[in-house]
Amino acid sequence: MFETAQRISRPALLIGNYTEAAQRDNAISLLEELDELVRTLGVPVSDKLLVFQKELHARYLLGSGKAEEIADRVKAEELGALIFDHDLTPSQQRNWEEISGVPVLDRQKVILDIFGKRARSREARLQIELAQIEYSLPRLTRAWSHLGGQGGGIGGKGEGESQLEQDRRRMWKASDRLKRELEQIKSARATQRKDRQRTPVPNCAIVGYTNVGKSSLLHRLTGADVLVENKLFATLDTTTRKVSLPSKQPLLLTDTVGFVRKLPHRLVEAFKATLEEAAQADFLVHLLDASAPEVMEFYTTTMKVLTELGADKRPMLVVFNKIDKVSDPARLHGLRTHFPDALFISVQSGEGLDALLEKMSELASPGTLTRKLRLPATEAGLIARLHREAQVHETSYDGSDTLLTVTLPVRLTRDCARFMQMDEQPHDAAPARSSNTSRRKAGGRSKK
Repeated sequence: MFETAQRISRPALLIGNYTEAAQRDNAISLLEELDELVRTLGVPVSDKLLVFQKELHARYLLGSGKAEEIADRVKAEELGALIFDHDLTPSQQRNWEEISGVPVLDRQKVILDIFGKRARSREARLQIELAQIEYSLPRLTRAWSHLGGQGGGIGGKGEGESQLEQDRRRMWKASDRLKRELEQIKSARATQRKDRQRTPVPNCAIVGYTNVGKSSLLHRLTGADVLVENKLFATLDTTTRKVSLPSKQPLLLTDTVGFVRKLPHRLVEAFKATLEEAAQADFLVHLLDASAPEVMEFYTTTMKVLTELGADKRPMLVVFNKIDKVSDPARLHGLRTHFPDALFISVQSGEGLDALLEKMSELASPGTLTRKLRLPATEAGLIARLHREAQVHETSYDGSDTLLTVTLPVRLTRDCARFMQMDEQPHDAAPARSSNTSRRKAGGRSKK
């Protein structure tokens, strides 16, 4: 019913705007980002136009004189579309299409089309379909305006008005159906999360701006077969893989959808089910592109979305990626000064990844215990398990017993509690089973 960016074959003119001189640099950066978004869809770009006006206008967003000038350019250069960085109201979009004679899209529609093109899982497709319906509903009027005066009878409705009501009812029903299906998926996800929590493996979510290397990091640390591509929104579906940390503590690592400036609010709402992995994670890795000039703005954008999701209170590790692309040492020095606890890595070269894994081990195992254990020869299976799943610091032998100094994940403390030195036994450990001899000393009766 409506034009989508993928159907535009002729070059498009991109238009950005700002109302204060101090906003110019940011407006240029946003227009460049819009260029990347449009090219991600495969739409050719003719030129980018940045317009300054003191105030926004209700009819065209820009002044009527500037609107006529742009419309004349569209016809003279035979352009295929106008794409605005600013969100347009339905009436502004209709006015621009009337004056220019070409499809007119805004940043919100471009992002929706990218999400629609990239979504793979059933959940992501449902979320996109819902967001598309919410975007299209207020724009239905223009789709049937050419039939509005047809039809007969006093008090009767024209064909356009009748068709409009039918379309609205159909879209409302579709919206209700999609919301019900998404609730079912959300319920299933909650059940899966409960199952994971029964086996207490900590979870970490990688969050950050789009195209900072989140999928590349997941692939490098876990070997996961995920799409790694130098495009905005290359990954829309969450991917979770297990990684073994230096402490032998297993960790579930989740790659999430990337954020972008001026992200349509309906997409934040639509993707809450997907992004709730970040809200439920034990801690977050906030990945940033150290080489991006707008890195501080990207940090603020991501934090704003995380706050909306209620995930900003989670323990967070700030990590700057792509340091191999930074040629100015002063830039890295400035970032280190502003983020003294941050880590600096290059997923491409592997620099800093060992330090990242060590820090993730600390965050994943806040309840680990370093203890001395005395294990008899009959516990060979447990000794082997400790070498696999714990961090063994020292090994010695006393007769047939094996003496270990080991850092235990919380899940192993109960199995090892009866082998700990008495002065080392933690308060939360399960009490060691009493032997028959000890019960007799306590005046109890032993059962045969």
